[in-house]
Amino acid sequence: MKDKHLLIVGLGNSGKDYENTRHNAGANLVTFLSKEWSIELKEDKKLLGLIGSSKIGCNKVTLFIPKGYMNNSGKPVKKVVDYLKIDIPNLLVIHDELDLPLGVIKFKNSGGHGGHNGLRDIIAGLGNNKNFIRLRVGIDHPGKSKDVTKYVLSKPSKKDKEMLTEKMRASINSLEIYLKEGLEEATLNLHS
Repeated sequence: MKDKHLLIVGLGNSGKDYENTRHNAGANLVTFLSKEWSIELKEDKKLLGLIGSSKIGCNKVTLFIPKGYMNNSGKPVKKVVDYLKIDIPNLLVIHDELDLPLGVIKFKNSGGHGGHNGLRDIIAGLGNNKNFIRLRVGIDHPGKSKDVTKYVLSKPSKKDKEMLTEKMRASINSLEIYLKEGLEEATLNLHS
């Protein structure tokens, strides 16, 4: 993997009410990355989000957190992809995942939206292109479908938050492998 420009997008809802909710796991992980990699995120009103770039190894890396509601992530992601001229396979979207146990983090290479409205909007925004990579952050399922909205928009318990934070920090190593060696090596590292 040589001299690529990689875009890492973290999904979440903007605003104080949504800070540190389960649904903001993707945005939270990108915030961790920005600190870990010393990439300052600045608001860009034209691109509708927070953005920052740096060189890591041979690759240029841009971190991006769309502003507004997660369900409307398609327009800002499309704007950034077009502005930076990113090849879709070099787009990595980090998002919360109900179908994974709390703290389990997995890569997925392309695919559908799986009922995730943020992914659904991004796929539509990219002209039905599903060929981007996802990093799914497990937040667990409340058990009943009717409880999902309330559950994802609530904050995890102190114990669950600590566990999630610990697992996110641990995933940074795999993300660095992804940047330097590609998805296959990163997946082996993360899933082993």
